[in-house]
Amino acid sequence: MPRRKTIFAIGEYYHIFNRSLYKRPIFVNNPDCKRAITALSYYRYPNPPHRLSYYLSFGVDKREDILTKLAKKDKLVEIISYCFMPNHYHLLLKQNLENGISNFIRLFQNSYTRYFNTKYRSAGYLFEGQFKSKYVEDENYLLHLNRYIHLNPYSSHVIKDLNEIITYPYSSFSAYLKESIDSFVSPEIITSQFKNKVEYRNFVLDYADHQKELQRIKHLVLE
Repeated sequence: MPRRKTIFAIGEYYHIFNRSLYKRPIFVNNPDCKRAITALSYYRYPNPPHRLSYYLSFGVDKREDILTKLAKKDKLVEIISYCFMPNHYHLLLKQNLENGISNFIRLFQNSYTRYFNTKYRSAGYLFEGQFKSKYVEDENYLLHLNRYIHLNPYSSHVIKDLNEIITYPYSSFSAYLKESIDSFVSPEIITSQFKNKVEYRNFVLDYADHQKELQRIKHLVLE
């Protein structure tokens, strides 16, 4: 396996993304995407006592007890934002522990691969080789990357109407706009840069058509 160019450091932020093998759809419906999101939440913590599939088979009380114990541990990563597309995902992560990002992505991808292969009676790898990563160098890049991730369903034509991006269920954008956010998302580094949720919403949506055009130009250049 080739050495990774990006060196992950504790306390730093990174754009993490990966695509399915052969670009096949793997996040294809609501149950699949919900399972992927649940895996993100569960595997933030080091050494969970059970595989996610076993954990989900337990009753509510036992699951809550497991989560309470996990919550006492330092998390591998902070999840700032996420987005699932039909054949790839984007994450904005902060590394909290040594090797936190690498361990987190390994656990997440392995878990989702087991789930997908079992459900669809398939076998083998689900994702393209080594996941991709890019270091977030400064606060300005952090803000624009967060916006890019949340606009991805629109700029990539997964949804046609910009208004649908607010309710797109497979990203953290809608959570940023609610009074109560997903318990596993940590948006404060982003939201603290805005007066309120409306200002953040406008920051994202006002850039949507420009990002969509940039995406179109990128595809033309690559053709």
